[in-house]
Formats: sequence, structure tokens, C-alpha cells
Amino acid sequence: MEMGRINSLISTCALLWLILVLENVSIVYGNAEGDALYAFKKQLRDPNNVLQSWDPTLVNPCMWYHVTCNLDNSVTRIDLGSANLTGQLVSQLGQLRNLQYLELYNNNISGKIPQHLGNLTSLVSLDLFRNKLEGHIPKTLGKLQKLRNLRLNNNDLTGNIPYSLTTITTLHVLDLSNNNLRGYVPNNGSFSLFTPISFANNPKLILPVVVPLPPAPAPAPAPLNS
Repeated sequence: MEMGRINSLISTCALLWLILVLENVSIVYGNAEGDALYAFKKQLRDPNNVLQSWDPTLVNPCMWYHVTCNLDNSVTRIDLGSANLTGQLVSQLGQLRNLQYLELYNNNISGKIPQHLGNLTSLVSLDLFRNKLEGHIPKTLGKLQKLRNLRLNNNDLTGNIPYSLTTITTLHVLDLSNNNLRGYVPNNGSFSLFTPISFANNPKLILPVVVPLPPAPAPAPAPLNS
């Protein structure tokens, strides 16, 4: 009887220890993502106080406005479009490994696109259009093999279009228009789907030459009945 009671006590202690470990792992994970987002907040000027709820003392950022999480309290979406934000992107955003939507369009965000965004391999939509971003499009964005929407239009981006982007077979929406890109527009891989409107108003960008197909031969006349 005494041995059974000891075994029961050991099992209970082991269960409590496991729960404590899992809770600590969840807290550490949540804090890491919260720290990444707070590092982003510190780089921004926020005249409308849309980031007022971004409190780094909370267990995780899932209670912050404009942030969506999954059931594991991991950030999956950031919605800060048209928020009148000024500042720069930070490399820490690349730590949000479960992020699917990064919506930062129509702000005044400047500086370069961090190559660390290539670590966001769960990303489905990257919308950075209508900002003041400059520099090259990082080649590392080619690692975003689940990406469906890539909109970088209406910025001050320069340099060539990375050929790594053509390997994203899931890409259905692409807009690189109204920048200062140069060089040749790739026409292989997923880029074969896109029309010149995706690259419009880049004066130094060279679109692929489209060779018109020869007209189909006229059908032979039907034989006359004799």
C-alpha cells in the first residue's frame, strides 16, 4: 500500500514538472516574438498611437492590437497598413517564424528591406507597398516558398530583380511597379505569369521581348462538288 502511494506521488510530481516545463517553453517563445516586435516598435514614430498596446512586459504579444496569433500563441499576422508610421524595418522581424501576413503598406517606412525577412518561410503575403523603402530587393526573399502575394510597388527600390523570386511557384500576385529597378525582367518560372503592368514605371527596367506568333494558316477551301 505504501509503495503504491509513493508511486502515485512520483507520477503526480512528474506531471506537475512537465506542465511547468511546457509553460516555461511557451513563455520563452512568446517573449522572443514580443521582443522582436518591440524592437520594431522602438524604430518607429507613431503619431496616432496605434502601437500603444504593444507592452513588452506581457507574457506574449497576442493581446496587442494589430497582432494575430495561432493557438500556440505564436504570431501569424501583423496588420499595420495605413497607420501613419515612420521609421525602419528591423532584422528581428525575421524571428517570427510562423508569420503568414506582414501588412505594412501605405506608411512612411524608409531604409532597406532586411534580408532576414527571408527567414519568414511561412509567409503568404508580404505587402510593403506605398512606403519609402530603398536599396535592393533581397535575394533571400526567394526562400519564401509559400508566398502568394508580393507587393513592393511605389517605393524607391533600386538594383536588379532577384532571379531567386522566379522559384516561388506559389506566387500569384506580384507588383514591383513605380520603383527605380533596373536590368532585365526575368521571364522564367513563376514570372512567366505576370504582365508588364507588374513592372510598370521603372524607367531602367528592360522587359523581355515578346515575339509575336505567326498567324495561323488559313484553312484550305472545301472541294467543290462536281
